[in-house]
Amino acid sequence: MNSVLPAIFEKDFTEIEKKLERIRPFAKAVHIDLLDGKFIDNVSFLNPEPFKKYSQDFYFELHMMVEEPEAYIEKWAENGFKRFVGHIEKMSDQPSFVARAQEYGEVGLALDLKTSGDEIKVQLQDLDMLLIMGVNAGYSGQVFDKSCLQKVSFFSQQNIVPVEVDGGVNIQSIAQICQSGASRVAVTSALFAEGEIEENFQELESNFNEQAEWGSY
Repeated sequence: MNSVLPAIFEKDFTEIEKKLERIRPFAKAVHIDLLDGKFIDNVSFLNPEPFKKYSQDFYFELHMMVEEPEAYIEKWAENGFKRFVGHIEKMSDQPSFVARAQEYGEVGLALDLKTSGDEIKVQLQDLDMLLIMGVNAGYSGQVFDKSCLQKVSFFSQQNIVPVEVDGGVNIQSIAQICQSGASRVAVTSALFAEGEIEENFQELESNFNEQAEWGSY
């Protein structure tokens, strides 16, 4: 599976579909942002049903920046999503969320930029991945905050669960992220903002994988 996941945050499915069609020739997995306006003052497209027709083309990862993400799992799973990543900041019962997500696929917990790893209340062995935000959750195009690398390094060195970084990932920050031990990155602006999308993707993935091959983590 790609170490670089195209990340999509849009408010209507027309724009989502345009991006899915553009990445379909080269991307195997895609990271879909879900925002309910309660976690942060921003809202995404909230209907999972149109995604179903792409469920054979992509491994869908759902990044839930929502209040009580457990409530979203079943419906999105029914429409082809296979990995469920919930933010702990508005999650009242982490063990319940993890158990529920495991019924439908892979499960991950997400930590916002300022959230301490000490806030995780489940065993890392029960997770399929951990997502660390490189910016404050909720908006694309922000500048990468290096302070997140301490968490990335801490969890990566434990070698228990793969670590993914989301937010501010670009050709400049991706080397630092990989060197800190991250296994995957989710990329929005650096992929879609300008230039040819496939070339952007290949350059990002090449840089990420080169760091891994050099034994930087």
